[in-house]
Amino acid sequence: MVKRTTVAGVLMVSLLGFLENVRAQEPQHNHPHDHTHHAHDYAVLDHHHKHTHLQDHHNPEKAQLVTGQGAFVFSYDQELTAAFPKEAQEFEPGMHGGFNEDPETGIVYTGIPGYGLCSISPDLSKWTVIGTDERLKDNIHGIVFFVHKGKKYLALAQEGKRVLVLTLDGTVVSEILKPVGTEFNFKEANDFFSREDSNFGVTDVTYLKGTLYVAHGYSKGDFVMTIKEKGGNWQWGKLAWGGKGDKPGQFQTAHGIYAHNKHILVANRAAGQVVKFTKKGKFVETFKDIPEGSLVCNVSYKTEHFFLNALSAIGDQKSAPVYVHSGEELVSTVIPGDLDIPVLTNIHQVWPHFVEKANGTKQLYLLVHGWNKGKFAVLKME
Repeated sequence: MVKRTTVAGVLMVSLLGFLENVRAQEPQHNHPHDHTHHAHDYAVLDHHHKHTHLQDHHNPEKAQLVTGQGAFVFSYDQELTAAFPKEAQEFEPGMHGGFNEDPETGIVYTGIPGYGLCSISPDLSKWTVIGTDERLKDNIHGIVFFVHKGKKYLALAQEGKRVLVLTLDGTVVSEILKPVGTEFNFKEANDFFSREDSNFGVTDVTYLKGTLYVAHGYSKGDFVMTIKEKGGNWQWGKLAWGGKGDKPGQFQTAHGIYAHNKHILVANRAAGQVVKFTKKGKFVETFKDIPEGSLVCNVSYKTEHFFLNALSAIGDQKSAPVYVHSGEELVSTVIPGDLDIPVLTNIHQVWPHFVEKANGTKQLYLLVHGWNKGKFAVLKME
């Protein structure tokens, strides 16, 4: 009897030792120094990447992934992301544009190539197609809402084709086509557009004090140009500036353009810059503290901060980053890829938007317009 007990005890101790050895060999997914990555297949999620977690109040046993620092920490809002219209899902991979909004109503505007120009309700829960003009189904690479002489309009930059000015019901007011080379008080732009081999590479549009400003960065003619209204018709203005180069005031793919506080901001993509100009095109300064290698695509603004998105990841990042910037310094780096959002890797634009809750408080969201598979996603600030 004593001998059987001793053998059983030895077996138990051996079994416990074996189990401890197995546990020791299991991968430690949350180890802070383990940044191992799987192959770059968009459908594969990298579970070795370090995440930040918050407790999910809907499921206390499930940790919630978040990304960002300080006051600007975000999670993935799957419910609002799923509000994307089902009938537009077949066109989602081709999305290649951005957002803008009516600050009075909170309605957001965007475009889906092949599907059309859309409005998104202020609570981000409902999408509606605007207008029947077939041109609105072409890619809307850049968009701006603006008020001119007391009336509300949208302007669309459709790369390779045109700039459209239209009313909010989708009625086209003016179609502005490629310049012929006599329009501007800027010889370099006139010389470029007068050549037979010139193209029309408009990428974005903004509005400031009666003038539309257009970025023309998908081209060797890398300019900012202006459009003015006369007698209800919008046509090229005299002001243009830039040209391809690395001198102050020149561009290396002028991609996004944004009017803020009486100035024009240009996302100078290949240079990794946000450049500030006066409304007359005079160089003012370049934003500091943007990480090297950032292909900054677009600029937007909310809560006294700019939101700048890079086109692609830097180093071992799981997606392109979104920078929250005060105008003087970087305050948060948001990596949507850390939230395990399917498909999303490259980012074309990010738009900050407030949703007012029933109790009167406001919740900040980021609308993400992916590229290279066209993913739409919504992030929620925690």
